Amino acid sequence: MLRGDDAAGVVVARVLEARLCDRRTRGGRPARRALQPMVLVIDGGPAPENHTATLRRFAPDVVLLVDSAEMGVRPGSVRRLRQEAASGVTASTHTLPLSVLSAYLVRETNCVLTLLGIQPAGNGLGDPLSPVVARAVERVARSLDRTLTRVDRATDRFPGGRPALRSLPATIPERGAPSGRPG
Repeated sequence: MLRGDDAAGVVVARVLEARLCDRRTRGGRPARRALQPMVLVIDGGPAPENHTATLRRFAPDVVLLVDSAEMGVRPGSVRRLRQEAASGVTASTHTLPLSVLSAYLVRETNCVLTLLGIQPAGNGLGDPLSPVVARAVERVARSLDRTLTRVDRATDRFPGGRPALRSLPATIPERGAPSGRPG
């Protein structure tokens, strides 16, 4: 059972998937059919390692793991975490440390992997998401949806030629960097 803001990553996955599904079926026609083969959203819950076979079969170029992370910053803050720093992220409720899962996924899929942390306000058993983290979840899902929408389906590039999905992690600030600016 997830506790309060510990569900931030799960909720991001659910909100993003709902946004993608809504775009696919808007107006009764598949609006994002070309994007479907490029994007796989997985709600990893408390045991994301249970989904590694699915990820290996999908053979992603980019994996973005979103999780609640105690980073010592203002609640609701969103930061990109270095993989090696994931072992130092406290209050993890996962059965396998994200640093171990990250290393495994990179080794098995040769993907670019980014950990995205959302600073919790509280993790009380049975509590809902706090308002500040709920707003952060919506910002993250909206940002990812916008980024994916801008991808040129034929070339997998942003307008102007910049590689889209491989450059996605660089658009997220690193831990310690000011919010909204890359680290």
